[in-house]
Amino acid sequence: MTTPPPGPPDASADVDREVAAEQAHVDRVYTELEKASARAGAVEADGLARGRTDRTGDVRDEELTGLFERDALVYAAARRRAMIDTQYEGLVFGRLDLGTEDSTAAEREVRHIGRLGVRDDDYEPLVVDWRAPAAAAFYRATPVDPMGVVRRRVLRCRGSQVVGVEDDLMVPQAPDDIVVVGDGALMAALTRTRGRRMRDIVATIQAHQDEAIRAPSRGVTEITGGPGTGKTVVALHRAAYLLYAERRRFEHGGILVIGPSAAYTAYIERVLPSLGEESVALRALGDVVDGFTAVRLDSPEVAAVKGSLRIRRLLSRLVARPPAGAPTAFRAFVSGHAVRLDQEVLRRVRAEVLRGHQHNLAVDAARAGLAEAAWRAVRQGERDDFLDAFDSSRDVDEFMASWWRQLDPRELLLGLADTEHAYAVSRGVLGHEEAAALAGSVRDALGCGEWSVADVPLVDDLLARLGPVQEPEREDAGFYDIEELDDLAAYGVQDVRAGLGRVARTETRAVVTPADARERLLAGRVERASGYAHVLVDEAQDLSPMQWRMVARRGRSASWTVVGDAAQASWPDLVEASRAREEAFAGLERRAFHMDTNYRNAREIFDHARDVVLPLVPDADIPEAVRETGVRPVDRVVEGSLTAGVREALDTVLHEVDGSVAVVTPRRWADRLADLDGLGDGRVQVVDPLSTKGLEWDATVVVDPDAITEESPGGVRVLYVVLTRAAHRMHVLRPA
Repeated sequence: MTTPPPGPPDASADVDREVAAEQAHVDRVYTELEKASARAGAVEADGLARGRTDRTGDVRDEELTGLFERDALVYAAARRRAMIDTQYEGLVFGRLDLGTEDSTAAEREVRHIGRLGVRDDDYEPLVVDWRAPAAAAFYRATPVDPMGVVRRRVLRCRGSQVVGVEDDLMVPQAPDDIVVVGDGALMAALTRTRGRRMRDIVATIQAHQDEAIRAPSRGVTEITGGPGTGKTVVALHRAAYLLYAERRRFEHGGILVIGPSAAYTAYIERVLPSLGEESVALRALGDVVDGFTAVRLDSPEVAAVKGSLRIRRLLSRLVARPPAGAPTAFRAFVSGHAVRLDQEVLRRVRAEVLRGHQHNLAVDAARAGLAEAAWRAVRQGERDDFLDAFDSSRDVDEFMASWWRQLDPRELLLGLADTEHAYAVSRGVLGHEEAAALAGSVRDALGCGEWSVADVPLVDDLLARLGPVQEPEREDAGFYDIEELDDLAAYGVQDVRAGLGRVARTETRAVVTPADARERLLAGRVERASGYAHVLVDEAQDLSPMQWRMVARRGRSASWTVVGDAAQASWPDLVEASRAREEAFAGLERRAFHMDTNYRNAREIFDHARDVVLPLVPDADIPEAVRETGVRPVDRVVEGSLTAGVREALDTVLHEVDGSVAVVTPRRWADRLADLDGLGDGRVQVVDPLSTKGLEWDATVVVDPDAITEESPGGVRVLYVVLTRAAHRMHVLRPA
């Protein structure tokens, strides 16, 4: 009887053995993690025990030292425990087998890569932090330059359980004792479904992406590339890397991350915490000014007026004018003399003071200038006696309280609701129709009680000119009683007790009276710009010149990471925006990284988008899509009800993909399609075109692309954005 030749090795058994081996290591890591958490808890308890005293009254220096040590220990231990808890999900995600093609298992070094470093009791590394130099080969090794790596492995984990592995071989032939599993980690990651939050790509960073992540911190690092090339996640991983590599500098100075919209920040908010960093301020363009939030969008015409640098001349005039209701002449008896100063004299005094002072910080200078003008008008008696009498005059106090009162920058903007006032301050700056549109936009704000995103840089510019509002001194300054807190909460002020004063949008809108709307628009307190050590700007091509100036105030001493693609711009005047951007970076050295591989879109989807944009934007940066599905996008005219057509398309894609689906609609169809949001057990999201910036879904249904082009400030560039949001399926529906 002939013995049959042996069959092929059991691939599934190999996978099971490899997963079991990795599980054993991961179990060991989590055991050490629990021990580390327990140690942190013990340190925290020890800190709380320090510095205790039952004494009342004076506390001695040594007791103060004990209290300080206690607070430091408790803070450090609590932070360590929070970091451990944050990283618990998918802590270990990679492995390197280092050696040569001919090395044996005993000769090879194994390094496991994860979200933070973990050591055993003997201080031997069990996990290498992904940002450490020892982990660089995990991202940079290629078959052309293996950097000593034989096999790179990505672990897929659910909590502390290993559910799969994917290997990339870096040498021509695997050693006999090494098993290679899967088709490669990158392609496996590209086929996964999307959710409503961005995943980090820490396990699948490619070599060219890693170069941008680990670039030197100084100066300006620009990351460019077309849709789907991973620019955003590379930039976010760069922020995490900088905090790791230069912790003292960036943790102390802070990192500011700015994105285009609230939808975008909600989408990416989990990425940095999942990478072990919470020392980052994440802001949408409507949230950049502390104490001030806006989500509403102006029409493209109004946004263009507010975003252009021309508006700065108008803002300068607003500051130079006396406050609304201020007296136009000064009349008083001082030291027995009748003093009369007319409107022209008061104008000159105001102009002179404002040449060297911010309005809200110049009360003393204004009073001194008024006194000098009064003395010049009188010139009788002793000058010093007159000035002393002027300074102590109650009439002067009353006049100053009105003529040079503290000004909230938002108050000056609200004054533009008066069309005649808007015409007066914009003469020679804006056209008649532009001034009327500006006034109308302010009336819109007063009608709904919400600022627009384009208003935020105007408030910031005015705040820089005026200076912060100086509160009157009182014994209970800085504190609110319960009734005041309730009043503020009624106008949507969040975290009043913490002093944040950030205005929140409510989910349901009650009828807003003019008085209520004004109160909401002026609620809280806007704060002057805080400087950061590093500023990261995503979708940089969308920033208006005024927004660039706003961001620049927060990055005067900062290094920068700037991410963008000119072909996706929604700001129409790229030349003016470029000048404002260059002013923000004045004199800083530059380095540029270009991403040219589209990892998001199936080739069929991206080819459709490319064919739409290239005829109108021939210099568009077109990346190479690396994945095919064999399914072309559906692009059709809907006969009959467009709403019914959208529902039909949703039924199709919800069966074809397992993840998220977006219905992207212009304003003209938004109300009719709003009730589709949340369909498919919450998988469907109805979104406007501009809010798709930086986001992605498994499938999209794009409604009326011609209307999207007409309504969008960037025209076909915004449509290009919309057409590149889908990973696997896309339907484009056109009304008949």
